[in-house]
Amino acid sequence: MKWSDLYGQPKPKADERVAYGPLPQQVADLWLPQGRGRHPLVLMIHGGCWTKSIADLEIMNWAAYDLRRRGIAVWNIEYRGVDEAGGGYPGTYQDVGAALDAVRLQARKHKLNLNKAVVVGHSAGGHLALWAAARAKLPPNSPLHTASPLKIAAVIDLAGLADLKTNTATACGPEPVAAMAGQPSAVRPDIYADTSPRALVPLGAPQFVIHGADDTTVKPEIGEAYAKAAIAAGDSVTVLNPPGGHVEEISPGTASWSLTAALIERLSK
Repeated sequence: MKWSDLYGQPKPKADERVAYGPLPQQVADLWLPQGRGRHPLVLMIHGGCWTKSIADLEIMNWAAYDLRRRGIAVWNIEYRGVDEAGGGYPGTYQDVGAALDAVRLQARKHKLNLNKAVVVGHSAGGHLALWAAARAKLPPNSPLHTASPLKIAAVIDLAGLADLKTNTATACGPEPVAAMAGQPSAVRPDIYADTSPRALVPLGAPQFVIHGADDTTVKPEIGEAYAKAAIAAGDSVTVLNPPGGHVEEISPGTASWSLTAALIERLSK
């Protein structure tokens, strides 16, 4: 599939857009299924090389709609990109953390089940999804540290860039990866210690690494290398390679997304 195959379809709409901060990028879309709840919950993080000129949260609308019709609530978050003021390190991570923690208020209001919250991220969002599961491990001196981060029950990484140190030869190129790693300093000599999931394993949550077998944007071997390291560190990681490429991974009706949606149903209910 090409991106035009997805974008060419009628775009469904979320039920509500919620601000979690004062900036225009600090918003999230809430997708609510029918019924009174307690609704299963997916935390959704879009990709696009962490670059807003490439993609924003609405790239996930079709996937979010499919989950909503399956009876699953979706909290689809936005964040500052590396091409925006304050984006990259540390702003993008701070946005993601704040957005995820903000779902607690929505959970009380709309009867969402936080006990089995599954985070799903695609491409650059896969990196952020894995990172989100490791937030409790971040060192106290990191500007990304939060005292009581939202607990993640499981992570689904859809073709994510899980190793900022080595994943520089993808379609994103090295520049946005470098912006997400940040610059070393006297108090932060290791720029990967609070940014790269590979450096943070074990994450402590079950992980599912899904790469389309025909994905040339982020090749399957990237996910396989991360999974091998995470398993060696003690994590539970399952690698799946359904047919299709990068677009199919978030496109309802494809073998790749159908596998992911069925997995989400199993994990979140």
